[in-house]
Amino acid sequence: MTEKLKTMRVVSPETVDAELAPITAMMSSRLMVLANLLKRGAILRYKRLAGLSSVEFGLVASLGRRPPMSVVRLAEAVGMDKGQISRALAELVARRLVAKAVNPLDNRETLVSLTRAGLAAHDAIVAGAQDRNRRLLEQLNPHDMELLLGHIDRLTATAAEMLAAERELG
Repeated sequence: MTEKLKTMRVVSPETVDAELAPITAMMSSRLMVLANLLKRGAILRYKRLAGLSSVEFGLVASLGRRPPMSVVRLAEAVGMDKGQISRALAELVARRLVAKAVNPLDNRETLVSLTRAGLAAHDAIVAGAQDRNRRLLEQLNPHDMELLLGHIDRLTATAAEMLAAERELG
């Protein structure tokens, strides 16, 4: 653990407001630090386990054990545009992790799905994610876990409301 993370102190909302504490003391910043640490660790693990970049990992995880989906739908699922994922999809097809096919109902649309090797990579990702999740949460007792999840759900709902309000403002 870095010295900076070891020395982070708990700051109450009143203290943050009264002192105009640095942005790094705010809840949103601390949650982003946690999320970034988890993401960086996951990227390293999935690169080691399945040889996947972060974009490739997102595509494989989104395709999962689902029926074939359109490239447009996949782009929506990972929050990127079609052009952004095309290079990663081409690499996954070249590595025989993803198969492409023309939609039999609409020949203008391309469908993608995981191959047998892609499913193996997906399963390695899921097993790795479950292991990481278990390790992260093993220090919490069931009551603490229930409280944490409740807090996260409320914070997520509030963050979604804040995002909607920002979008309305322009």
